[in-house]
Amino acid sequence: MSKSLYITATESRSGKSAIALGVMQMLLNDLRNVAFFRPIINDNVGGRPDHDINLILTHFNLEIPYEDTYAYTLSEARELINAGQHALLLENILNKFKTLESSYDFVLCEGSDFLGKDPAFEFELNADIAANMGAPVILVASGRNKGFKEVVESTQLTIETLEEKGLDLVACIVNRVENGDGAEITGNLKCKIRCEQPLLVYAISEDASLGNPTMGDVSKWLNGQILYGHGRMDTLVQEYVIAAMQVGNFLEYTSAGSLIITPGDREDIILASLASRLSSSYPDVAGILLTGGLQPSTNVHRLIEGWTGVPVPVVSVPDNTFKTTRLLSELYGRIDPEDQRKIASALGNFESCVDVPELSGRLGQTKARRVTPKMFEYNLVAQAKANKMRIVMPEGDCERVLRAADILSRRGVADLVLLGREDNIRAKISNLGLTLENVQIVDPTKSEHLEAYAEAYFEARKHKGILLEDARDRMQDATYFGTMMVQKGDADGMVSGAQNTTAHTIRPAFEFVKTKPGASIVSSVFLMCMKDRVHVYGDCAVNPDPNAEQLAEIALGSAETARVFGVEPRVAMLSYSTGQSGRGEQVDKVKEATRIAQERGVEGVAIEGPLQFDAAVDPDVAKTKMPNSEVAGRATVFIFPDLNTGNNTYKAVQRSSGAVAIGPVLQGLNKPVNDLSRGCTVPDIVNTVAITAIQAQAEKGLI
Repeated sequence: MSKSLYITATESRSGKSAIALGVMQMLLNDLRNVAFFRPIINDNVGGRPDHDINLILTHFNLEIPYEDTYAYTLSEARELINAGQHALLLENILNKFKTLESSYDFVLCEGSDFLGKDPAFEFELNADIAANMGAPVILVASGRNKGFKEVVESTQLTIETLEEKGLDLVACIVNRVENGDGAEITGNLKCKIRCEQPLLVYAISEDASLGNPTMGDVSKWLNGQILYGHGRMDTLVQEYVIAAMQVGNFLEYTSAGSLIITPGDREDIILASLASRLSSSYPDVAGILLTGGLQPSTNVHRLIEGWTGVPVPVVSVPDNTFKTTRLLSELYGRIDPEDQRKIASALGNFESCVDVPELSGRLGQTKARRVTPKMFEYNLVAQAKANKMRIVMPEGDCERVLRAADILSRRGVADLVLLGREDNIRAKISNLGLTLENVQIVDPTKSEHLEAYAEAYFEARKHKGILLEDARDRMQDATYFGTMMVQKGDADGMVSGAQNTTAHTIRPAFEFVKTKPGASIVSSVFLMCMKDRVHVYGDCAVNPDPNAEQLAEIALGSAETARVFGVEPRVAMLSYSTGQSGRGEQVDKVKEATRIAQERGVEGVAIEGPLQFDAAVDPDVAKTKMPNSEVAGRATVFIFPDLNTGNNTYKAVQRSSGAVAIGPVLQGLNKPVNDLSRGCTVPDIVNTVAITAIQAQAEKGLI
């Protein structure tokens, strides 16, 4: 099951905190160790902690440090995005989330409050965050002040938008529903896009005791002084009435639950409001708010104090009427941790309107299926850090390599060895403002291992006419030296190619690292990080025109590579025809390769072909072209018939869809050696080092 859940709303004041209370109560019935996390909180007001975090931590006695329960304030998030740092924002949120996830059985996440000026911005941000967390989503829609048709239309549109973004929508809870429209609303909302299971839809009726503030909330919000009615501060406020008219006119505007806002020296309004509460001819007002820091005269105070059991709370606030009214416009009903009555009401409403066993059961069945590029990159780094490997990088004087080494070192991804002239590398490190204290620098020409490496190379290549003196010269080349470090076990893997050609990077590995037992060729895959999943494409970089035997070997190697990197392998052998529909030499090659791969295949790994690309990825096309297939429509590993097809396809997908292509990842070698593109970026280098480290872990049987 998924270890997380993301609650997001459609707008402000949806009652999302009440839903969070109910869901947390449900989770704690089955799990002992549940964390609470808000990626984005409102900007800190007066040094107060975030309301919802404080509510959940306090009520459920969760011993989580407050600073671990959120990542950014809304203004900080907006600042980063405006500065073009959206990726950094997501990465840091993901880091904090993953830290909690690694320490707890489950993480309940709650999205932002939509109290900023741009709700569309917050909606996109919440969707993006939930997607990168890989968390299933509960959508909280609001029925407050809306008719049936408006609620259904707006909520259905939101459901479809979230599904189009690839989110796993578990349930939709329409909260604060008015006029008894709940049953009709739930019957008209449904999933239309990602519909493996019906969407769970629930409706919760409006509860004024939760949605409206009390006089106590008003007093606390405005830093007021309670003058009278201390025992009635739980009275609900339904509306605000600013009293500036004479008494005879002002009374026409009062209604049940009105909060009368008036300057503290308007004694006529004060006395009339108190009297109206004792009159059966007028509705009961909720309270009186005296502005300007003014209070009634001594005689009026004396009159009120002599009034047995003043029935209306009277609160004095320091600000003028205009500012007070503006501040009140930002106040809405909140559930405070100490307000057990409101908490009980919220939990009672949730349990009476939501089928808790059904929702809990659905969460238990929900698997985290979505994998975004950012998630995949995060998981690569986390997996590499779990068992640190020693990775050698021959291009030690390359600026991009040094910047990547700085990141890798700071994050503890691998123990790095940079090759090159030490004085030159040190100077570049200093010029770039880096430190790289934990990175080893080795000059091959001065290494104590140079002679032993030369002799090892001579023994491996003397049948090709290599002389010992030639071997010494060859080993002074950083790429040959680095590859021999891997071969001799002095490093666990090598990454090169930021400056060197592919041929120069991998030739030494072909010469003396050689292929694994049972492997006849070295091949490659690209890890294609799509919007919401990872595919494996092979071979797109090494073999121009593999025969059927080689193609089968590429398929099996790619399936194993997929497994190592957490992708469930379902292998599609691609061609220009599906099943028995086509004829020709190339189709026959793919058919034969499929047969060989299936015969040699590993149990539990489905391999099917020939398949056209659309039949491999699209479930609807698969139903027509190859029904009842384990692979068609669900493929994760795509084997291309030749390099021309594979290389063009991966570049076309990368450029046209915005997919992140990580690779090429070499497979079939005895030891991990990987090639970079000469146009690679610093993140490309970081990812490739992490991949190489994971391959080294697999080679050592650590995964």
